[in-house]
Order: sequence, then structure tokens, then C-alpha cells
Amino acid sequence: MAKIAFLLAAAALLLGLRRRATAYGNQDNGRMIAAASDGLWAGGKICGTMFTVRCVGATNAVPNPCRGGAITVKIVDRCPGCTATLDLSREAFAAIANPVAGKVLIDYQQL
Repeated sequence: MAKIAFLLAAAALLLGLRRRATAYGNQDNGRMIAAASDGLWAGGKICGTMFTVRCVGATNAVPNPCRGGAITVKIVDRCPGCTATLDLSREAFAAIANPVAGKVLIDYQQL
């Protein structure tokens, strides 16, 4: 089962998939940062990896949360138990979506 989860996470990194993102505070690693869910974390191997992230839609009642455009974030932490694939810093989340939304659908791709 763990091998299947790892293979799915690896495929997601290569193909770029639509997932959810949430926001969390600054961790003194810059402003455009993110934490990875357990499905992406891979025992810390993903730490330091850069991703392009784009908001593509709503997950709740906040209408039209996406601001357009894409950002580049660096994975600097693990987010155990996150229901989202990426937990973006406040600055990163606000660059692609209305912060009031709290969660949005994203497309992301490893650089």
C-alpha cells in the first residue's frame, strides 16, 4: 500500500495535478513557501523543491477566489494530516487567491 501511495505521489509530481491548497504563516524561509502533505513529503526528500502553483477554482462558497497567474513556491516543511496537498504561506496564497477563501483548487507542477 505504501508503494502505491508513493507511486501516485511521484506521478503527481511529474504530471502536475489539481489538488487543494490552504494557507499558513511565515516560517522565516522567505515569503513564497509551502508545506507538503504526507502524500508528497516522501520522508523529507521533497524539502527544498520548487513548484509552480496556480489557483483554478473554488472549494467553498467564496465566489471566484482565483486572482489569475501563477507563483513559484519552495517546499520548506511537512504538513502532517493536511487535507490539502500544499499548505501555502499567507503571502503565496494571497498572490493567487482571495485569502477569505481559505482553501482553493490548484494546479501545481514541480520545477
